[in-house]
Amino acid sequence: MKGLLPYTINVGGKLMDLSEPQVMGILNVTPDSFYSASRRNTDQEIAGRVQTILAEGGSMIDIGAYSSRPGADDVSAEEEMNRLRGGLKILRDIAPDAVVSVDTFRADVAKMCVEEYGVQIINDISGGELDEHMFSTVAELGVPYILMHMKGDPQTMQNGPHYDDLLAEMLRYFGTKVQQLHELGVKDIILDPGFGFAKTLEHNYELMNRMQDLQVLELPMLVGVSRKSMIYRLLGTSPEKALNGTSVLNTLALLKGASILRVHDVKEAVEVVQIVKKMLVC
Repeated sequence: MKGLLPYTINVGGKLMDLSEPQVMGILNVTPDSFYSASRRNTDQEIAGRVQTILAEGGSMIDIGAYSSRPGADDVSAEEEMNRLRGGLKILRDIAPDAVVSVDTFRADVAKMCVEEYGVQIINDISGGELDEHMFSTVAELGVPYILMHMKGDPQTMQNGPHYDDLLAEMLRYFGTKVQQLHELGVKDIILDPGFGFAKTLEHNYELMNRMQDLQVLELPMLVGVSRKSMIYRLLGTSPEKALNGTSVLNTLALLKGASILRVHDVKEAVEVVQIVKKMLVC
């Protein structure tokens, strides 16, 4: 797409071209995700969600078993693994070749998913802050790593987050961690600005407005704003009524350099990509 850098990542031995923005469908195998309609707990619900993501044009599936919404209950590593094993078995039975990322901040959980179920990407909301072994594990596994910006942990991150200069702090954060990952031999890194994580409403919109500043790091970016509070709190609604706002922000994110959209609503995000692509090539 015109205006996007020609990024590629090595996914299971095959190059994925990110110059064409990709849509990542969310598969929650949790009972307490912030968006209730996204929760999938039975085998039939999980299978149906996988089929829907792929049928609607999603090129990646992000599976998670630990809710990172503020104030969510903590989940043990054992319980997280049990939930993921159940979900991944169904996913792989239906779509053995699908590109799958696992949303976890625990190195042992990530290792299990890659080694036992062929998961190709690790998506870590904590940027290695919540498990000191995550970076070395990613290097050992040789898989792409989604590096997200967050301060604190999911239980406390929204307790008065403060930045003297949001983008400057994020650039320092990403710069330091990218260097650490490169020194360990990690080759494929995707940046996630972390919308909604340790950021106020104002921080989130400042970040969207200045997101192109992160392109100085010359790495692909993933954006996950789907049905988040930055939409429904601004509009005085709810996650269930935040689809239109999600599409607006996904459009802006693509125009500011996003390579991957992480979403609940795959069909609508694919349409956003198609429209923005048409606009930029004309």
